[in-house]
Amino acid sequence: MKRISTSCSDCDSVGRRDFLKAVGGAAVAGSIGSGFWTLPGAFAGPSPKSDAETAVARLYASLSDEQRKTICFAFDNPIRQKINANWQITKPTIGGSFYTDAQQKLIDEIVRKVTSEDGYERLMKQMDHDSGGIGSYSVALFGVPGATAFEWELTGRHLTLRADGNSVDKAAFGGPIVYGHGEEDPKANLFYYQTKQVNEVFHALDPKQAALALVAKAPSEAAVTIQGDAGTFPGIAVSQLAENQRLLVLKTIEVLLAPYRKEDADEALEILKSSGGIEKLHMAFYQQDDLQNDKVWDIWRVEGPEFVWHFRGAPHVHAYINIGAVAQKPAPQATSKS
Repeated sequence: MKRISTSCSDCDSVGRRDFLKAVGGAAVAGSIGSGFWTLPGAFAGPSPKSDAETAVARLYASLSDEQRKTICFAFDNPIRQKINANWQITKPTIGGSFYTDAQQKLIDEIVRKVTSEDGYERLMKQMDHDSGGIGSYSVALFGVPGATAFEWELTGRHLTLRADGNSVDKAAFGGPIVYGHGEEDPKANLFYYQTKQVNEVFHALDPKQAALALVAKAPSEAAVTIQGDAGTFPGIAVSQLAENQRLLVLKTIEVLLAPYRKEDADEALEILKSSGGIEKLHMAFYQQDDLQNDKVWDIWRVEGPEFVWHFRGAPHVHAYINIGAVAQKPAPQATSKS
């Protein structure tokens, strides 16, 4: 496996590069000022025919009756809507004897297809570090691919991934997702590059803006319920930023979305666009738990009417993301480890 770079090679693949090509540099100010950029025909979320979803269908078809009794649930089972940074929906692990070699390869294929190249390598390294590899994680299937609404879900320590073929309307990733890394040295953490990028926004603020953006205490990491237009959001409103600062926010959103497949990233952008664009977002940086006391804020949050990205970097990374999905309930902790 090639070395994982802390700068993501896919960061320009989500939207800004195509945006600049589509509208030209002179149009940037007007497009940002109007609330969001315009990319006609660019937004297409995943479908049942997407690569990950067809692999999910093949996995489902390969399951024995006994396997289906263990890992398959009705689509409307409430457990599908629960989230936690450390739990497993089903007991059989991917690397155990429950799955055949061919099924294990299919699961790996699904993970590859719901992530970018960099994202796949990064998450594989995270799973190796935190739980001994993907073999220690588990999967669940809700609904029947090809017959009903369906969703595939992988859960385990510091990771939740989903593939749903757009069965959940107006919900990026098919619902809230989680990522993290147990490395407690912030600069060695696999997701420190995101903290560096988000802090670029903070350092671009003038003193009055920084005072609005800096908040003493962070909310619960799992508090990612979608609030809608009537919500109250911490930190500074992106609408209060200058054009160059808003472009930096746009770049930051791209960096955050880059580990995931383009279809999911595009759907996330479309939800953001339809809810008012980046001007409706707020950015908050939290003074608590400033690791190494370096004023590189390790806990931060990007939130708007249909968008929540909460990143807890101390003592190690837990990140909860909810873009467009209905309220979710926290799942019970799997173990005492966090």
